[in-house]
Amino acid sequence: MSFIRPEARKAIWRWREVLSGCLLAVLAAIWAMSSFGFVRVVALLFLALTILVVLAGIQRARFRGRGGGQGVVQVIEGQVTYYGPLSGGAVAISELAALSLDGRSKPAHWLLVPDQGNALEIPVSAEGSDALFDAFSGLKGLKTEHLLRIKQTDERRLHVVWRRQDLQARINTLN
Repeated sequence: MSFIRPEARKAIWRWREVLSGCLLAVLAAIWAMSSFGFVRVVALLFLALTILVVLAGIQRARFRGRGGGQGVVQVIEGQVTYYGPLSGGAVAISELAALSLDGRSKPAHWLLVPDQGNALEIPVSAEGSDALFDAFSGLKGLKTEHLLRIKQTDERRLHVVWRRQDLQARINTLN
């Protein structure tokens, strides 16, 4: 038997890093206030670290979808693999030329465009899609806040999230 409603359990799980970071921050603050000297310095450093955990947790929670969508996403050693009911494929993050979010489809889809080959389309609600946050964070020049803002928009259009720098430079020379 569970005493927590399923909706509340999902909300707690979505915000788990923030909640655990806040709990650790409170403990670190109590430790810092009740100690002196070197131990207080260590406690304050731990408090600063917990604040970073809370900030990172907020970003992760904003990125997470509801899940339960079609297909499964795996990210293993820099390679994103999508197993879908109608399509699928794999793309190495190091080979990406562009990353977009297609809001025209329902649900929205991530479009991972490699240097060569076809783009990989991944529904934002696919199981395991929250692992894409770490994979996308490794893209050089990607602005995390821009990614999160686009993910949360309801605009029904194609949003370019990131382009590799050399590709963007070529596009700029064409204009």
